[in-house]
Amino acid sequence: MKEVVFAKGICFKKIFWIFMIGCVCGCFIEVINHFIHYGNIVSRSSLIYGPLNLVYGIGIVIFILCFYKVKNPLFIFLGGMILGGLFEYVCSWFQEKLFGTTSWDYSHQMFNIGGRTSLKYMIIWGILAVLVIKVIYPFLTKLIGKIPVNLGNYMTVILMLFMIFNIIISSFACLRQSERALGFKASNRIEVFLDKHYPDKVLDTIFENYERK
Repeated sequence: MKEVVFAKGICFKKIFWIFMIGCVCGCFIEVINHFIHYGNIVSRSSLIYGPLNLVYGIGIVIFILCFYKVKNPLFIFLGGMILGGLFEYVCSWFQEKLFGTTSWDYSHQMFNIGGRTSLKYMIIWGILAVLVIKVIYPFLTKLIGKIPVNLGNYMTVILMLFMIFNIIISSFACLRQSERALGFKASNRIEVFLDKHYPDKVLDTIFENYERK
């Protein structure tokens, strides 16, 4: 009788768990990096609830889906540079256009592209891509495979529902904050609810690195 393994192969469940792990680890990486450079601890979450950074979660998933069959580290590095830089640029553009804020600005760096990405961070993305494919992905595959099947299935559903809610409420709260910054008063019950439960004081504490354009 074959042993049943949770999230075997490249499947949605495995990708989702890797996404969640990437979100959490990425948030702590950003917090530690900021502490090393500036000596204080600030929030680096991109969602209201939990230490979760979507950029890292989505980034690690992109690398795995694109490069998990690639053997040559040089190809992974170069592809990671291009995809990572493009992804970072798109994230910055999307955040600015949708919410009127930015989380990073590389205008002061040499070889930057619109301040949204730079050669320095593209190289870092390339190195990260190699680490993900050669080290992190194999490790996480073994780790996730050890989760009991029934527990894994239940937890996947619970975490999915949590993330859907978290992303939706975070998006609406940030959109409403942008409207408040422009002087628009609440015009319906949803906006009144958002103003009451997610005022600027709360959001500014969670999204400490956001700068309004």
